[in-house]
Amino acid sequence: MLITQISVFIENQPGKLGEVTQVLADNGVDMSALSLADTTDFGILRLIVNDPDKATEVLRTHDFIVKQSPVIAAVVDDRPGGLTEVLQILSFAGVSVEYMYAFVGSQQGHAVVVMRTDRAEAAMAALESHHVNTLDPKDIYRI
Repeated sequence: MLITQISVFIENQPGKLGEVTQVLADNGVDMSALSLADTTDFGILRLIVNDPDKATEVLRTHDFIVKQSPVIAAVVDDRPGGLTEVLQILSFAGVSVEYMYAFVGSQQGHAVVVMRTDRAEAAMAALESHHVNTLDPKDIYRI
């Protein structure tokens, strides 16, 4: 099943990242994973949160630009080559990974890799056919 990720565009200025996290905290939104990438003038903060719709709404009311995207949270063996196996499955299925980030959660001996692909449904089908576990929203949003 696909997970909803939010992307927040923030200016590269002192305190802007803290403003985002403060707005989320003030509204009871819990972050499970994040990634921050920057360019010269702004950063893209990608978040997995317990309530993506609420997070999007409250951040927009505070004048942040927010986008929601479907991503895959795949459970990968935490060992050399574990990620490579998953990437090869996607490659053989003709799926391109646009970006990804990982975190270690409650999955003993495993990591969770969050991936945005060019063809999410095809990626899910390929992973499922090779018995790669993916997390449901209830598993990752911690609700």
